[in-house]
Amino acid sequence: MKNLTLKQLRYFEALSRHGHFGRAADACAISQPALSVQIKELEQNLGTPLFERGPRQVRLTAFGEDWALRVRDILRGVDELGEMARAARNGLVGRLRIGVIPTIAPYLLPGLIGHLARAHAELDVHIRETVTPKLIEELSDGRIDTAIVALPVSEPGFEEVPLFDESLMLVRPIADADRVVPSPDALREMRLLMLEEGHCFRDQALSFCNLQSALPREGLDGSSLSTLVQMVGAGIGVTLIPEMAVSVETRSAPVCIGRFAEPQPKRTVGMIWRKTNPLAGQLRQIADVVQQVGLDMPKRD
Repeated sequence: MKNLTLKQLRYFEALSRHGHFGRAADACAISQPALSVQIKELEQNLGTPLFERGPRQVRLTAFGEDWALRVRDILRGVDELGEMARAARNGLVGRLRIGVIPTIAPYLLPGLIGHLARAHAELDVHIRETVTPKLIEELSDGRIDTAIVALPVSEPGFEEVPLFDESLMLVRPIADADRVVPSPDALREMRLLMLEEGHCFRDQALSFCNLQSALPREGLDGSSLSTLVQMVGAGIGVTLIPEMAVSVETRSAPVCIGRFAEPQPKRTVGMIWRKTNPLAGQLRQIADVVQQVGLDMPKRD
């Protein structure tokens, strides 16, 4: 096997992940023909096909699936070599890839990015916003360095650092402003609007209300907290949102906010990263910044 390059391994990994030459080429910032040539050369060097090529997508062959596991280990190791060099510089410099879940990103990131830009000008921050399961996958594969999520995630290979707790708030139509905030038992009898499957915040809300995730809730799922709040404003039902989202999401909707009686429902916001990441020391510094920004966010009376 001659002329096997690290670049080819990265192209292979991108194509195996996206299952489409065009999307993989975009992810690698090269043209689709150039990617095709590199994959073809790789297969010729190996003497066996890695992909089954279809009209709309490509699939890994049986050998390709086994090879992909080893390639990801190799690429992760290469990335960690670079991280070791960065860690040896004893400073927050270079690229930092941070994943954030959608129920945190719009509210925490403006303050966080501004703080990091002022305090660590040499840090090149890249943000990836998606749901927790995808962040766990990308963190495991080395595609991001750390993630800001709701804890726990309970992955044995990850370090979990709790940063701050925040309450879950009830959003109701403005006409309900003078009514007593319902108990969890009463809430189960109301038309509760939820985030769609895949969002950990959905699971937290269901747990508080002691509802089963498998219950059919046709027409009651939204893709974002903004959608849910606007639906409440239209009189469709009620919903729960994290406290950090209140000032942003309720400013343009005719809704009222209620705080539950003790013990209030809460979520723990924290950071996770691979235990093997050589940048753990620097990531703890980032965690301190995230914690401070989170604690400084305005609280609802």
